[in-house]
Amino acid sequence: MPIILLAIESSCDETSAAIIVDGSIKSNIIYTQKIHEQYGGVVPESASRLHIKHIIPVVEEAFKQSGVSKHNLSAVAYTQSPGLIGSLLVGASFAKSFAQSLNIPVIAVNHMQAHVLSNMIDNSTFQFPFLCLTVSGGHTQIVVCKSPLVMEVIGETIDDAAGEAFDKAAKMLQLPYPGGPLIDKYAKEGNPKAFAFAQPNIADLNFSFSGLKTSILYFLQKEVKVNPDFISENLADLCASIQHTIIQILMKKLVKAVKQTGIRQVGIAGGVSANSGLRQALEDYGRKNHWVTHIPAFQYCTDNAGMIAMVGHYKYLQGEFASLEETASARAAF
Repeated sequence: MPIILLAIESSCDETSAAIIVDGSIKSNIIYTQKIHEQYGGVVPESASRLHIKHIIPVVEEAFKQSGVSKHNLSAVAYTQSPGLIGSLLVGASFAKSFAQSLNIPVIAVNHMQAHVLSNMIDNSTFQFPFLCLTVSGGHTQIVVCKSPLVMEVIGETIDDAAGEAFDKAAKMLQLPYPGGPLIDKYAKEGNPKAFAFAQPNIADLNFSFSGLKTSILYFLQKEVKVNPDFISENLADLCASIQHTIIQILMKKLVKAVKQTGIRQVGIAGGVSANSGLRQALEDYGRKNHWVTHIPAFQYCTDNAGMIAMVGHYKYLQGEFASLEETASARAAF
């Protein structure tokens, strides 16, 4: 009998459902909530309400595209943590109710663990052990992945995440939300060495981005005082320089992690892994240092149920099922 799972992702503002059959993703439907753009950030209550509205049609579309019947499901996997608690509760409640109606088990998945395993999707060259730089709006981590379900965080941010640094910098540049992709867009037209910003000096594998944000803010305030049009006149160079600085911070730590662990299977994951500059940097460093590099397809970089399905598949093989009483958690370690 094939192992067929429905996976649900609802940790923030993407409502997503996927179907996986024997480890192969057959559908991955993502509904992104656009309403938050007018507020300059995700509004938690609005996010949870929109999950309630869209989760059923998203799941129906996942079944339709996969050609799988719900009556053939082996289990339902869902994001249990971390994330916005209201959003998580919608996905968790739906998954449990759906599974209970079919008398099949549920599988609770850690969202960050799922980001790491996104590198395995449609990737025939993937091998363990694997070193992953996981970068998103809420997390920045270096993870040693020894097997699908055995992971160790060896470096993480001590303050802000890289994705937050992108978005806050974009706000300083008066770009609309979400600003990270816009910085990436304008950076392609600018000089990455036009302006220099502060980089943290931390001895271990941890990251810090608060100082960089302060450096950008003070620099812009100083220049705008002299020339009110400084930002608009130098937008491409500013975006390129900010992006270059963030990527250099990330890659320096990744190079250090490779040297410390000796692992040369190296990849990236998380929403920021969709950034073209970071993707190119990983490929460049990989060629220079003889790494085997892995970069997820764009649909698996942002929050999606496909990556939840991958973890769910391996948990099913290990018999790691969750109790219906298990609750969602806004914060949780691996």
